[in-house]
Amino acid sequence: MPPASEKNFLGHPIGLSVLFGPEMWERFCYYGMRALLTFYMVDYLFVGDRPQHVIGYGFIQWVYGKLDPQPMGSLIYGLYTALIYLTGVIGGTIADRFTGQKRAVIIGGITMAIGEFLLTDPALFFIGLLVLVLGNGLLKPNLSTQVGGLYTPGDARIDRAYSVFYVGINLGALIAPPICGRLGHAAPGEAPHWQYGFAAAGAGMLIGLAIFLIGLRFLPPDVRARRKVAEAAQGGAPSKLTALDKRAVMALVMVAFCNLFFWGCYEQQGITVALMAEKNTDLSTWFGTLKPEDIQSFNPFFIFAFTPLIFAFWAWQPRPGSEPSPVTKMGLGCVMTAASYAMLVLPGTAIDSGQKVSVLWLVSATALLTMGELYLSPVGLSLFSRAAPAKLASLMMGVNYLSNCAGNYLAGYLGSFWESMHKGVFFGMIAGISAVTAVAIFALSRVLNPVLDAR
Repeated sequence: MPPASEKNFLGHPIGLSVLFGPEMWERFCYYGMRALLTFYMVDYLFVGDRPQHVIGYGFIQWVYGKLDPQPMGSLIYGLYTALIYLTGVIGGTIADRFTGQKRAVIIGGITMAIGEFLLTDPALFFIGLLVLVLGNGLLKPNLSTQVGGLYTPGDARIDRAYSVFYVGINLGALIAPPICGRLGHAAPGEAPHWQYGFAAAGAGMLIGLAIFLIGLRFLPPDVRARRKVAEAAQGGAPSKLTALDKRAVMALVMVAFCNLFFWGCYEQQGITVALMAEKNTDLSTWFGTLKPEDIQSFNPFFIFAFTPLIFAFWAWQPRPGSEPSPVTKMGLGCVMTAASYAMLVLPGTAIDSGQKVSVLWLVSATALLTMGELYLSPVGLSLFSRAAPAKLASLMMGVNYLSNCAGNYLAGYLGSFWESMHKGVFFGMIAGISAVTAVAIFALSRVLNPVLDAR
């Protein structure tokens, strides 16, 4: 029950509403820019003599060698999204030790907006990406951390609070691609106007930052301040890791290693699937013709549609005692991911013969991919938060995010083969990696489940 003196909205602290807004607009900023990123690089920035005018392109070419626009764009996409997760770990540490969560969010939000506006100048492309990475690293982890601080230990509302917060994530991801995409991606024959899409993403971040600043008084004290109070109250020396703690850490590291292959396959939707939508797909529907960026909204739409159904299914399963363990659920998520890309082998083969395929293939594959995501991603977050030893909770969550980091870089590497491979073979390769990952997780579950259950 909430304290009698607590100001609340719809049964939750009003601070949750304050955090919902910045999270939605931060995701609008990130996914709006991401929806344009591959197209911008492959169709415009890395074409002809334009790369010569981009500051830092010579260094990138020295690292990766001379590549065509598509493989170079895929590698840059993978590197950028990988660094987003890596700097998230660093940004959380900086806030814990030095700045505090609120100040980190403010600095990060301003930095992200600056990064988006830098992208409006093609010459500053890599500088803009670097600034975005630094800003996201400060903002993203320190915004979500504050949700838990709104509730006292044992408050049953916290699970529903994170569900509400997750809605903010996916609402921003849903509306960003069609808005920023339509502003930025030029139709055939039109002059390019990418800068409008990037500027819209930056404006969205400023809106979110304004909401955060207005609602500061409703937010909890920073974690650093709360930790000092708790340490003063406890006194004494910190406890040592037990044998069970060490086994749990090893189990979670093994899970994280498997997860990186899932993310390497999953993130193809922002690279090769996006290119397939643009160049090889008939985007006409009963509701009109879609833009290639609109495909990026399918995933958050299906998250909204499927989440209550999956929760209801999981709630029903324990009655006959048949709910799978968290590790088994993650293996099932990889099975669904493998099936999603296996579904694209047939249209991929049609593309190889010069045909355009129906957008329904992408709708169906994304629906199945989203099911796999819901079985793996939130389950994995919950697993790491519950099974990690208390004194290593932040470190192990960082390990989980590092698997995202490595997986996103792997996605860029795999995507670099898109033009040089037959499309049917490419999707078969991605499906095969997902299937092997599923088998590995199922095999590990026999070892991991007893250890994780004991936590």
